[in-house]
Amino acid sequence: MSIAEQAMLRARSAEDVVVGDEVVRHRLASRIIHWAAGILFLVCVLSGMPIWTPLFGWMAGLLGGLAMCRVLHPWAGLLFLAAMGAMFLNWWKDMRLTSRDREWFGPKVIAYVTYKEHDDEVGKYNGGQKLFFFAVSLGSLGLVASGLVLWFPLGFPPALREAGILLHDLTFILFAVAVVLHIYLPAAQPGTYRAMTRGTVSAAWARLHHPRWYREVRQGVHHGP
Repeated sequence: MSIAEQAMLRARSAEDVVVGDEVVRHRLASRIIHWAAGILFLVCVLSGMPIWTPLFGWMAGLLGGLAMCRVLHPWAGLLFLAAMGAMFLNWWKDMRLTSRDREWFGPKVIAYVTYKEHDDEVGKYNGGQKLFFFAVSLGSLGLVASGLVLWFPLGFPPALREAGILLHDLTFILFAVAVVLHIYLPAAQPGTYRAMTRGTVSAAWARLHHPRWYREVRQGVHHGP
C-alpha cells in the first residue's frame, strides 16, 4: 500500500495524523457533514430563487417546476439546519476563539488575504476561519427562523411577517456572499480543496498555512473529534 493510500485510509476515521508527506486534516465524517450542508444549501438556492423573483424562474425547471420548488424549499431548509447543527457539533471545540485569534484581526487579516505574510502561530484554523464558522452558524439560524415565519404566515402578525421577509432576504444575501468567499479563498491556495475531498493536505501546505498545527501534529498532539 502506497503512502497516499495509507493517508486516505487514515482519513476515514482519524484527523491530525501525519502519514508520509501528507497530513490528515478532515476525517470522512467531517467531509460528509460539510458536503451535505453545501449540497442542501445549493438545493435551497435553486428552489428559493424562483420563489423570490421571476428573474430566476428558469431555475424552477431544474427541480420540476415552481410548485415543486414551493414544496421542496422549506423541507430542504430544515435538512440544511440539521446539517449545520451536525457541523457545529463536529467543529465547535476547534473553533473556540482564543486571545491569539483575537490578535489575528486587524493588520494580520490584511496580510493573510493578500498572501503577504503567514503567522507562525496559526493553529488548525485561523481567526478568520473561526469567525466565519460562527457567522454561518448564526446565519443558518436566521434563515430557518425567518423561513418558518414565511412558511406559516397566517400564524404570525403582519409586522412579524414583514420582518421575516426582510430578515430572510438580507440573511440569504450575506450568506451567499460568504459562501462565494468560502469557495474563492481556498481556490487561491493550491492544495486546499483536497482537504475536503480526500481528507489530506501536503506537509508543505500545512507547514505554510497552519504552521503551529503542523508542529503539533508532528508531535502527536490531537485536535480532531
